[in-house]
Amino acid sequence: MAYYRNICFVEAPQAIVTPFPRFISDCIGVCYLAGAVEDIAESMAMPDNYYNEGIFDSFERLLQERPFDLAAISSMTGGFNNAVKLSRIARKYGVTVVMGGFHPTAMPEEALDHGFADLVVIGEGEATFRELVEKGPSRDVKGLCWKENGTFVHTGIRELIRDVDSIRFPLRSIRPERFGEKSHDYTIETIYTSRGCPWKCSFCANDRMHKQWRGRSAENVVEEIALIHDPKKKKLLKIWDANFLTNIKRVERICDLMIEQGLTNFRIVTETRARDVIRSERILGKLHKVGLRKVGLGIESPNPATLELMNKQNTLDDISRAIELLGKHDIGVEGYFIVGHHSETEADTMVYPGFARALSLRNALFMAMTPYPGTNIFEEYRSQDNITSFNWDLYNNFCPVVKTEGMSNARLMTMMLYCYVAFFNYRTMMQEESERGILRIFLRDFCQFVFLTLVNRSLTTQEIESTIYEAYERFASTEPRIDYPSGRRLKEPVSVFLEESGGRRIEFRMTQEADRRALTIREVSGSAPGVGPVVNIRAAVEATVSVSAEVVMRFLYRKELMRYNSSVKPCQVLALAADRDIRRAVVAFYRLYRACARRK
Repeated sequence: MAYYRNICFVEAPQAIVTPFPRFISDCIGVCYLAGAVEDIAESMAMPDNYYNEGIFDSFERLLQERPFDLAAISSMTGGFNNAVKLSRIARKYGVTVVMGGFHPTAMPEEALDHGFADLVVIGEGEATFRELVEKGPSRDVKGLCWKENGTFVHTGIRELIRDVDSIRFPLRSIRPERFGEKSHDYTIETIYTSRGCPWKCSFCANDRMHKQWRGRSAENVVEEIALIHDPKKKKLLKIWDANFLTNIKRVERICDLMIEQGLTNFRIVTETRARDVIRSERILGKLHKVGLRKVGLGIESPNPATLELMNKQNTLDDISRAIELLGKHDIGVEGYFIVGHHSETEADTMVYPGFARALSLRNALFMAMTPYPGTNIFEEYRSQDNITSFNWDLYNNFCPVVKTEGMSNARLMTMMLYCYVAFFNYRTMMQEESERGILRIFLRDFCQFVFLTLVNRSLTTQEIESTIYEAYERFASTEPRIDYPSGRRLKEPVSVFLEESGGRRIEFRMTQEADRRALTIREVSGSAPGVGPVVNIRAAVEATVSVSAEVVMRFLYRKELMRYNSSVKPCQVLALAADRDIRRAVVAFYRLYRACARRK
């Protein structure tokens, strides 16, 4: 009989939700733990609302309704404070708490010092967790840490799981409802086909958690893929390996088996290195056939010296060639960039968006340098006193928590937003023919940047407004001129003004030049004559603040489902229409639109 028989599994949600639906958690980490003990536990459960702040109430209700003797709580750094809150609730009901995941692995003693966790599992958890459930806390169980009479007890390092095919599949059946979907039915799903990574980038904690690369066999991977494949519903499948294309022959075998078994109703996204894309040239057609539609490339920086400091072995030739090859096979590319390395200046950062455009990237993520515990960057920045906050809530890649030689947190936030503003193509807005249509698209696009800025909860409303205006002001100072072919003619020039509370304005002026549309962006005097809608930044921020990130994610998730599954569109539209929070959001933005349209 197992020592712990009734187990509750919880993945602590990130404190701050970023508005990208593919990043929503599907709790695969704790599902792996559940799979590891499915045959020895008497009962297992997960709380509802695990992806938002509703988790605290639902967790407490679950503990009130059912008896548990162990709560397994996993967390990344950005969710660690929430993990502490969850452990406090569990202890209130006399439940033993074991923590695991990236952050407790990197800082096990901190996790225990909060006083609500009884145990920490360090590193890969499946084997350690199973032994813990069977035997209870014991010095014979490697990979554990606990506090005894004020002293930390470490039971030794657990050996890596060499045969990763031996790891039981994640127990997806334990997952609660998410946006109307349960268990294996999630529209956005995750699979890991390998553990570890052959590379050791200084900003990545994978080496601390999983060490060297170990790939599952193609047969094992495809067996799991078959469990989540739905011939009637196209799902977004995240192959979330640290580096999917490490072993090309293995990936080709996965593709061949998926094609043979008809497991191709996916839209797949993954991440890898540029050089590995080049190595996989001959199988890119097969990857497209099984559903690969987007690859994330860690480009990180246009600065070779910065890449060397990050231990990132990229070359411009490799990146350009990889993007070219993926484009030939109709596979999109999203470039990942990290701004704010200690040695870089504002002038260095100004180069990032132009560099991304020169690579012909259609999508790019510009993230702030974040020194996650367990990484070399964390040790380097902490030893040099360059970390400005240890509030783990802010550790989500979009809230600057470091200073550089020439940039404060605030300035780094402005420059990160500048990269987005300067990289953005404005094309959809420029295809509109009427002033109202242009304003509608301008507001839609602008509010995306507002949502991104709101992720930084350390900023006041005034600071958010200043950050946004200064980012656009910096872009306007470069005297940008953007033009595209346009078959539809604009009858007369149209201007939209972006205004901050002090009266300063930036004009977005669109003109028709023969068969092309041109957009110029410039700062103008608030008292200068000009006709056109005026978007007040403070009003836009207030309208956006009124809509929670969870509501935005709810909308984007259903939009993802409808985009690739027309058959479910009627019921999803009805679900959105019946959602009171969505209706309130629509009203808030309609009022903002009307207010902007009246301003001349």
